[in-house]
Amino acid sequence: MQKLDFPTYTFRFKNSENKPYIFDDIRKKFVVLQPEEWVRQHCVQYLINEKKYPKSLINVEKELKINNLKKRYDIVVFNSDGTIHLIVECKAPKITINQSAFDQIARYNLALNATFLMVTNGLNHYYCSINFDEERYQFLRDIPEYQL
Repeated sequence: MQKLDFPTYTFRFKNSENKPYIFDDIRKKFVVLQPEEWVRQHCVQYLINEKKYPKSLINVEKELKINNLKKRYDIVVFNSDGTIHLIVECKAPKITINQSAFDQIARYNLALNATFLMVTNGLNHYYCSINFDEERYQFLRDIPEYQL
């Protein structure tokens, strides 16, 4: 798999039925290793190891409904009170991050009300915070570390 703009992490792999799999620490199972999954697993490790978010507050690949349509978010980090701190949208490295990626995560955030958003293709990372009172977002250099 392609080298990404994340620190180097150790992953568990296996092959089954001629397909590569990677172990997901959050879902506690092996999942098919696609380019987007490679980015998602690096991002999860980044949140745990660099940003110190507890695994117990991280959720991966869950369904949500937006205007009666079923969608799936990539990564959500909860606050300890159950509110949503961060939504991460992961794209495959070959996908250019453009306005449609931001529109997608903004639509998800209408339902989830996260304070922070992150969009990444593993090579480029974009972060922003949401100001709900002013209904606007502000780009950041990074997301904050976990705080109790």
